[in-house]
Amino acid sequence: METILVLYAGIGLLLILVAIPLIKKKIQPNHLYGFRVPQTLNDPEVWHATNAHAGKRMVAAGICTILAAIGFYFVPGITVDAYAWACLVVFALVFGIGMVQSWRYMNTLVR
Repeated sequence: METILVLYAGIGLLLILVAIPLIKKKIQPNHLYGFRVPQTLNDPEVWHATNAHAGKRMVAAGICTILAAIGFYFVPGITVDAYAWACLVVFALVFGIGMVQSWRYMNTLVR
């Protein structure tokens, strides 16, 4: 179970590190890194605003993933499978909600 703890904590940390340049608006529109959809790729202002918004949600997802990995690790009697699934569900929910929020935010900028 320690391996899964390290894996999910590492994923959370990586997500936070990847989000920081987006929040700081250091990444220019590109096809490899960021919230890459036609609306953001066609307008640098929309790109930066949307990616800063998405980056903040990515930081939240990273923090929640790390906290879930640590918190679920100490649940008495939790199986390895249940632990792994619980961490995945927390990550998927928080990340998914953040991306939906970012999509909706982007749509307020392009209309």
